[in-house]
Amino acid sequence: MLIARVIGNIVATHKNQRYEGTRAMLCRQVTPEGEDMDYTCIALDSVSAGEGDIVIIAQEGWSASTASTGKPGAAIDSAIVGVVDRIDLLPSSDGQQRL
Repeated sequence: MLIARVIGNIVATHKNQRYEGTRAMLCRQVTPEGEDMDYTCIALDSVSAGEGDIVIIAQEGWSASTASTGKPGAAIDSAIVGVVDRIDLLPSSDGQQRL
C-alpha cells in the first residue's frame, strides 16, 4: 500500500469489459508529510476519490481487483481503496516528525 495524491482523471473511450463502470485515476505518490515523490501510477477508483484527494492505494493484484471491480480475477495492479482525512506523525526524540 502507498499514500498518493490524485492528480488527474484518465478518460478511455474503450475499456475491457471487466472495467466497465470504473474510473481510472492518475496518482502521484507522496510522503507522509505530503511532499510529492517521483512515482506516478494509474489506479482504479473504488471510493469516489477526486482530483487533489490524498488516497491509499493497494498494489496487490487480488486486493486491487476485488476492491475496484467487486470481482476477483481482473488484471488490475493498483486500486484506490481509501481517502485519507489526516496523517498524525509522532515526534522523535530529536524533535523531528516520524511515523
